[in-house]
Amino acid sequence: MADVSLRRMASTNALKVGHFIVEFATPGIGHILKNAGCDFVLFDTEHSGFHNETIKNAVRYFEAARLPAIVRVPSKEYHHIARALDMGAEGIMVPMVNDAEEAESLVSSMKYVPRGGRGVALGVAHDNYMQGPVMEKLAAANARSTLFAQIETAEGVENAEAIAAVDGVDCLWVGHFDLSSSLGIPGQFDHPDFKGAIERTIKAARKHGKAAGRLVPDVKQGVELFGEGFDFICYSGDVWVLQSALAAAVADIRSGAGKGAAGGAKRGAAKARAKKSKRKK
Repeated sequence: MADVSLRRMASTNALKVGHFIVEFATPGIGHILKNAGCDFVLFDTEHSGFHNETIKNAVRYFEAARLPAIVRVPSKEYHHIARALDMGAEGIMVPMVNDAEEAESLVSSMKYVPRGGRGVALGVAHDNYMQGPVMEKLAAANARSTLFAQIETAEGVENAEAIAAVDGVDCLWVGHFDLSSSLGIPGQFDHPDFKGAIERTIKAARKHGKAAGRLVPDVKQGVELFGEGFDFICYSGDVWVLQSALAAAVADIRSGAGKGAAGGAKRGAAKARAKKSKRKK
């Protein structure tokens, strides 16, 4: 799915697979993910500690790799949303969207007139520092910006259909840990209440032609959740993929080296016994 915009991705139920970046905002990260086959990247600024300069740099790394980037902002505040867009973010993910009124406010923060009230800044990072007719540039920015509304509270689930109905919301993205906590069942993802909330959210997204997204910890769950109706599948995160692969390799090396050492010790002992036997003869 090379060179496809997030808005276009969100307009279909086709599978989109991405990766979560919470730690490694290195210059090569975009090309690493692109060449691994990712369709998008989810760049976190809610829990990561990444600040504005890092966000601006990372967005350019992803652009260089032609990899669409969703920036998860830390709050629903206008300055977090508009600033990330000005720095070039194509998609904005907003945590804990609870009702349609909040969703409308988020759309207004993201869109230029006539759809919203985003402060106008042209000829900067988001439009590649280019000049051009003002209204054309505003319309292009509005067409490009993509809203991923996180459903991660009981109230959000209750109002999922109304949120999905808002023009400008492109995807309902489940924050599974926060949602389970809000439901009073932290981490109990097999609980009937959690499963019911997921079903309700997916149904709301489908009814209004919106995408549905979720972070998954492993391949098996990614396949299962796509079958349930999620089409944006974000596979694990940079920290956990590196840590898991490294831990497995280190354990295998230690295990193999241990077996080799044990075998060497046995062979050494056998040689020593053979020499002793020869001396006796």
